[in-house]
Amino acid sequence: MKKSLIPACLILVMAVVIALGSQTFLSPCIHEDGTFGPCHWAGRMETGIGCALAVLALLAIFMKGRGVFLSICPVCVLGIVTPSVLIDLCHMPTMRCRMLMQPAMILLFSAALLSAILGAILSER
Repeated sequence: MKKSLIPACLILVMAVVIALGSQTFLSPCIHEDGTFGPCHWAGRMETGIGCALAVLALLAIFMKGRGVFLSICPVCVLGIVTPSVLIDLCHMPTMRCRMLMQPAMILLFSAALLSAILGAILSER
């Protein structure tokens, strides 16, 4: 059994939570008048990044070597900087995108990044 299988499975679980959560329980805010703000696009991008991360995690499960784990790292960094750095969020600190989505995505992508680093260390050449 590969030693790097556990970090790859952890990344897959986190990627599924990111992809599904950014559309459901970790979704950006919907304004009272039914419109959506710039945070809507941050949520959509987080969904796409989560799907890309899930594909890379599946590759890490079935392929050996550290190359896939090293390719996961920039994807995780992109997921960390997307809300509020690359795509602006709502300006009120009490909005759902600032209180729930941004911290959750930062935590999930940071945990996936640490798992990818661990997987790269544990994987054989």
